[in-house]
Amino acid sequence: MPRPTARVLTLLELLQSGGTRTVAELADRLGVEGRTVRRYVDQLIDLDVPVESVRGRYGGYRLAAGYRLPPLMLSDDEAMAVLLGLIAGRRAGLTTTEHTASETASAKIRRVLPKHIARRLDTLLEALAFTDQPGEFDAPDAEVLLTIADAVRHRRPVSIRYTGRAGQRSERTLHAYGIVAHAGRWYVTGRDARIGEDRTFRLDRIADARTLPGSFEAPAGPGPAQRVLSGFATAEYRHEVTLRIHGTVGQIRAHLPASVASLEESATVAGEDHATERWRRVELRAERLDWLPPVLASLNRPFAIERPDELRDLVIALADRLRSCAAAQDRGGTTS
Repeated sequence: MPRPTARVLTLLELLQSGGTRTVAELADRLGVEGRTVRRYVDQLIDLDVPVESVRGRYGGYRLAAGYRLPPLMLSDDEAMAVLLGLIAGRRAGLTTTEHTASETASAKIRRVLPKHIARRLDTLLEALAFTDQPGEFDAPDAEVLLTIADAVRHRRPVSIRYTGRAGQRSERTLHAYGIVAHAGRWYVTGRDARIGEDRTFRLDRIADARTLPGSFEAPAGPGPAQRVLSGFATAEYRHEVTLRIHGTVGQIRAHLPASVASLEESATVAGEDHATERWRRVELRAERLDWLPPVLASLNRPFAIERPDELRDLVIALADRLRSCAAAQDRGGTTS
């Protein structure tokens, strides 16, 4: 059971979220009776917190207008959740350019954590592994991120200065549909007004963002996350690969997700259950092909390579190596 002091703080948090709260609602949220709620309100008033009593059918309690709330107070679990979020975000690259802000915020919270919670957190961090190493990704500028987020919310065009993958710089007007965090990086997807086509941009490559006059309507169809994944699957790379794979959508997607490959529209029968096993055309683009043969082998499904011939040769070479290793084992050989 929470201690009375914890319940009083919870009552303050409920009131500071705004509006009038009925006694019945507060009693239910705190797990106490109505008269206990009134006692907690009296304790807040004794602490000079201006709680007003509202009479009538929809009456209850609320904070006086214009009241300046005390400094932020977090429970032990809340402090740990915030601190873990800061650490995980920094290590995954999902922070602003100002890494110092994340570090100083973490330090402030750690200073006020009770010793037993701090020890538990240190134990957790020692046991916790992150696949993305600190500093592996370039993070976006905080002001750019906030400006574009505001443009997305209010459907306002935004001017950006962008540096492409090859280092070329350009200024574009973007109708931003949404911001997406994927694989340790931030992206914005929207329509490039100059060329009239949808594009996806890495936020860390945007040097400046300015909101422009006017407005636009976001198109119907896939959401921002799906648009970003589809953009990855159809991006221009050195090799264009076309496969036919016999299996369900789930079996294919388990090894070739939407961020890597696309299932052709014509390969999906209207009203068909995605759990149906059938031949499906898969297309993807890749800078290198050497990673694909092991993926195709792991599918454990019949497949055919339509293009390129180079991929077919790599698959045959992998099969020959596996056959050679298996034969050597049968002869009593060892593998390293």
